[in-house]
Amino acid sequence: MSSLIGYYSLIFGVGVSILVIFFSIKNFNDTQKLDTKVISLVFLQLLFVIISFSGLILSFVNSDFSNETVFNHSHTTKPLFYKISGTWGNHEGSLLLWLLVLTLFIFVFLLRSKNQPKQYKILTLLFQQIIIVGFFIFLIQTSNPFNHVFPVPKEGLGLNPILQDPALAIHPPILYLGYVGTSIIFSSALAAVCSNNITKIWASHIKKWVLVSWIFLTLGILLGSIWAYYELGWGGFWFWDPVENVSLMPWFALTTLLHCVLVLEKKLILTSWVVVLSIATFTLSMCGTFLVRSGILNSVHTFANDPERGLYILIFLFILIFLSFFIFLIFHKSENDNSKTFYLLSKETSILVNNWFMMYFLSVVLIGTIYPIFLEVISSQKISVGPPFFNKLILPFLIPFMLAMAIGPKLKWIKSDIEDKIYLISFFVISLILSVLIIRNLDINFLYNTILITAAFYLFFITLRDFFHRKYRNLSQITAHFSFSILILSILFNNIFSSEVITNLKINETYQAQNLKINFESIEQENKQNFKAIRGKFIVEDQSGLIEVMQPELRIYNQPNIVTSEADIKTNIFTDKFMTMNYVQNQDYFNIRYQVKPFMIWIWISTILLCLSGCLSLIRKKYEN
Repeated sequence: MSSLIGYYSLIFGVGVSILVIFFSIKNFNDTQKLDTKVISLVFLQLLFVIISFSGLILSFVNSDFSNETVFNHSHTTKPLFYKISGTWGNHEGSLLLWLLVLTLFIFVFLLRSKNQPKQYKILTLLFQQIIIVGFFIFLIQTSNPFNHVFPVPKEGLGLNPILQDPALAIHPPILYLGYVGTSIIFSSALAAVCSNNITKIWASHIKKWVLVSWIFLTLGILLGSIWAYYELGWGGFWFWDPVENVSLMPWFALTTLLHCVLVLEKKLILTSWVVVLSIATFTLSMCGTFLVRSGILNSVHTFANDPERGLYILIFLFILIFLSFFIFLIFHKSENDNSKTFYLLSKETSILVNNWFMMYFLSVVLIGTIYPIFLEVISSQKISVGPPFFNKLILPFLIPFMLAMAIGPKLKWIKSDIEDKIYLISFFVISLILSVLIIRNLDINFLYNTILITAAFYLFFITLRDFFHRKYRNLSQITAHFSFSILILSILFNNIFSSEVITNLKINETYQAQNLKINFESIEQENKQNFKAIRGKFIVEDQSGLIEVMQPELRIYNQPNIVTSEADIKTNIFTDKFMTMNYVQNQDYFNIRYQVKPFMIWIWISTILLCLSGCLSLIRKKYEN
C-alpha cells in the first residue's frame, strides 16, 4: 500500500510541476508581488515528494518485499536503523532523496527571497523546475523505486554490509544537501543574468546558499573519508578513488565561487567568474551523479546500474549545459569586469591568484578521473591513475598557493603595499628552521619536503597570529585559513611518519621486529543480529614499552553472505594505531596489517573547523573587510 501511495505521489508531483511552470509564466508580468498560488503549488509539490519518500521508508521498515527496491536492498534480520538508511543506500532511493532536497530547497528559496525582484524569483523557479521535472521523469521512466515484484518473495537480498555503517548512513543525505544546493546557485545565477540582476545585493543574497552548500558538501566529504578510513581497512583518509574525486571537484569549484561572491559583495567585479563557476559547480555535481550511476566507474562506492540510466543523465546534463552557456553568452554583460584595473599588490589580484590555483587543482583531479575512461573507450586499454599522479601534480603547487593564502588577506582593495614586513619575514624564517629540524634525519626528499612543510607552517603561524592581532575581525576567514594550514600539516606529517607492518600469524604466534612486537593471543566468536563476529586479540608492544590490546574483527553476514574486515583503531591526540585481520583461504593463519598513523585525528578536526568557519560566515550580518 505504501509503495502504491509513493508511486502515485510521484505522478501527482509531475502534474503539480507543470502547474507551477504554467502559473509562473502567467504571473511573470501581472503584479509586483509573487502570486501566493505559485508558492502554494511549490509547497504541494514538496508535500507529494515527502509522501513518496515516506512511502519508500515505510516499505523498507515493514520489509515489503513486493517492492523491487526493498527486495534488492533489504532483509528481515537487518537492524531498523539500516532498514531506514537502506532507503537511500541504492540508486532509486538516492535519486528520490535528490528530488526531495531539490523541491525542499526551491520552497525555502521562495520563502527566503521576499525582498528580491519578482521576475528574478520567477526565473529562478522556472530554471529549478526544469531540473525537478527532469528528475521526476528520470525516476518514473528508468529508476522507479516502486516497481512491483510478483510473486512476492519471502526474503530480500540484503544491503551490502560495507554500507551498514552509521557514518555512511548519514553521509549521502548530507552530501546531497551540498550537491543539490548547487542547483539553487545555478538557477539563481541564470535568473540573475537574464534579469540583469547581478549586483552587490544579489551577491549577499546568494552567498548564503553558497555557504550552506559548501558546509554540507565539506561535511559529506568528511563523513565519507572517515567511513573509508575505518570501514574499508585500507588505513588511509583519501585514496583518489574516482567517486571520491567526483565529490572533490564541485568542492574546488564551490570554494572558488565562495571567494568570488565575497568579492562581488564588496565590489562589482568578477561577475563573469561568479556566473561561470555557478554553472560549473552544478555541472560537476551532475557529472558525479552521471559517473556514479552509469556503470562507467569501477569503485566500491558506485551504484552498478545499466548504462541506459547514465545515458539519460548525460543527455539531460548536456541540455542544461547548452541552455546555461547560451544564456550566459546572450544575456551576460561583462563590462563591469573589464572596467577595473587590477594592481599586482591588491586583494582583487590575490583572489584571482586563488581562483587560478583552485582551477588548476580542479583540472588535475578532472583529468585524472576522466582520462582513464576516454583511453579505454578509444584504445581498449585500461590504466589506473592513483596517488602518485595526483601528488606529483598537486603538491608542488600547494607551496605558492599557501604562501598566497598567508599574504593575500594582508593586502587592501585596489592598491596596496605589504605592511609589517618584519613579522612576515620572521615567521618565514621560523617556519623554515622548524621544517629543516623535522626533515633532516628522515630518509625522504629533503629539499622538496622542507619547502612544502615551510609553506604550511608559514600559513599556520600567520593565521594563528591573526586570531589575536585582529581581535576577531574576519574571524570566519582566519578560521578557514588556519584550519586549512592544520589540514595540510596533518596530511604531510601523516604521510611522512606513517609506518606499516603486514604479516601472517597463527594463534599464539608472535611477530618480532626491532621496534615492534605483535602477539596473536586468541580468537573468540560472537553471534549478532545479522552477522557472526570473529574477533582476534593481539598484544602490541612498541619500542617505548607501551602495550596496546588490539581486537580487529571479521564479520560473516547472513544476507548477503559476505565477509568483511573491521579495523580496531586506538586513537589519541597524536597517533592512531590501526589493525585489521583477514582470513587466508585454505590456511590456518591470518593476514595481519598493523599501521601507525600520526596526526590522523587532526585531519578530521581541521575539516570540522573548516565547516565551522563557514557557519561563522553564515551567521555574521556583514562580511567585514
